Amino acid sequence: MTIRKTSTRADGEQTRQRILAAAGELFAQTGFAETTNKAIAAKAKVDLASINYHFGNRSGLYQRALATAHRQIINIDDLHALQNQALAPEQKLTQFIQLVCQRTLSEPSWYAQILAREVLSPSSNLAVLIDEEIQPKMAILKRLLSDVSGIPETAPELMPCLINLVAPCLMLLVTRNLSPNPLKMVHAMPPSEVIDHLSCYALAGLKAVGERYQQQQSR
Repeated sequence: MTIRKTSTRADGEQTRQRILAAAGELFAQTGFAETTNKAIAAKAKVDLASINYHFGNRSGLYQRALATAHRQIINIDDLHALQNQALAPEQKLTQFIQLVCQRTLSEPSWYAQILAREVLSPSSNLAVLIDEEIQPKMAILKRLLSDVSGIPETAPELMPCLINLVAPCLMLLVTRNLSPNPLKMVHAMPPSEVIDHLSCYALAGLKAVGERYQQQQSR
């Protein structure tokens, strides 16, 4: 009896993952509005009822696909591990940039494409992604940026630092599959060169704004 229950759960999880993978690829190719449950079921080789059973509805499936994609690019467990390393803040920041760039510049997959679509044409599902995935990761990144710049986590001046850190990675993500691609030359560069440039730029900028913040506070 126990073996049968375990087997049933395993089969259910396999079905769930098959639906998620099929949906992710279709959402990335044609977008949320143009992707039907029927197409997803056909690609995943499941019946239509399986989608609602595992994800509630198409929106629930799309939200899970977005979350899965975001975790592939930035996983909160990786951020916690980085945060706990016995490294200087500057080294941690460089490692973060390396991690994200390597995943963003890696071989094409639906993970990057579905996120790029949602960023360029936001749906109501973006709010769920921000609440469940982006906000918790932002809190960790703000602590790291504060450690590098010396600007308190609660200071409004720290938020532009977060934008400056994430924006280049977002540009690489959004433009990766564009044709024609305005950043084609950057995507053709060795990833190590891109990572070195972004790290140097980010560290220099954080040091500069940190010094300006301290000067303003001492007036």
